[in-house]
Amino acid sequence: MRLLKLIPDSTNIRFLRVRWWALGVTMALVVASFVLLAVRGLNYGVDFSGGLMMEVGFDEAAPIDELRSSINALNLGEASLQQFGNARTISIRLPLPEGGDAAAVQRVVAKVEATVRANHADAKFRRVETVSGKVSGELIQAGALAAVIAMGGVALYIWFRFEWQFGVGALFALFHDVVITLGFFSLTRIEFNLNIVAAILTIIGYSLNDTIVVYDRVRENLRKYRKMDMEPMLDLTVNEMLARTMVTSLSMIIALSSLVLLGGDVIFGFSVAMLLGIFIGTYSSIYVAAPILIWLGVGPATFVPEETGKAERVAPRKG
Repeated sequence: MRLLKLIPDSTNIRFLRVRWWALGVTMALVVASFVLLAVRGLNYGVDFSGGLMMEVGFDEAAPIDELRSSINALNLGEASLQQFGNARTISIRLPLPEGGDAAAVQRVVAKVEATVRANHADAKFRRVETVSGKVSGELIQAGALAAVIAMGGVALYIWFRFEWQFGVGALFALFHDVVITLGFFSLTRIEFNLNIVAAILTIIGYSLNDTIVVYDRVRENLRKYRKMDMEPMLDLTVNEMLARTMVTSLSMIIALSSLVLLGGDVIFGFSVAMLLGIFIGTYSSIYVAAPILIWLGVGPATFVPEETGKAERVAPRKG
């Protein structure tokens, strides 16, 4: 029985022909992401913002404006209400009560429940979370530090494993993936919590894996095709790895699409981040990590020792 091939062996797509257009798209997305992060910021969950968060479900669409007015009338602090996953579920955020002890938190939750259920008997309080301001600040620092260390460690590893140009290319690709993912969360206002930090670290790992596989084949082809120009050689490399990339990406896209549609609200943000990361990571391996080698001056003779090159030029012919 013949094996199914998603990508024929004769595939020869000229990816690098549009690398300048891809660079324009990349820069536009990165700049837009920075603008969104500066203007709108991220919709931090209780993990990072601190305070009290209640998830409430209704049988029909939740009247957010009415609920906000009712809860603010309790004088418990400024309430922030927004849809959570669908129109029938909302999250209610309040500052922690003075003292922040368990008894004070329970009194606040009891007041909110009584107020909401007075006009909405179908309300169901599914989840209550509390995080102190100190803990949330430490979590933000730890999450940011984890991402920076992961990206820096990756760049150093590739630097020593290949050459410095490859390390710079991988680091820029990872930076591209992380910034665009953060920009997406700023645009959509999906809650940014510890699950999303875990997703970003996973995206870094996936993108790194794809980039290293491409770079390893690039290095192999640099030795094999000494007289080939860099652009067609990179096109050849990407086409050689295309079947593997498609199989891996499609497998993860199918699994993550199922989680997005059926996984529920708790892992929705994580699943969306991962699904977006697969697309961005695959794109950056082809249109960021590969073309940047050309812009950094990498060519077939870049890593050939000068003495070896001279010896090859003066070696007599046999015959």
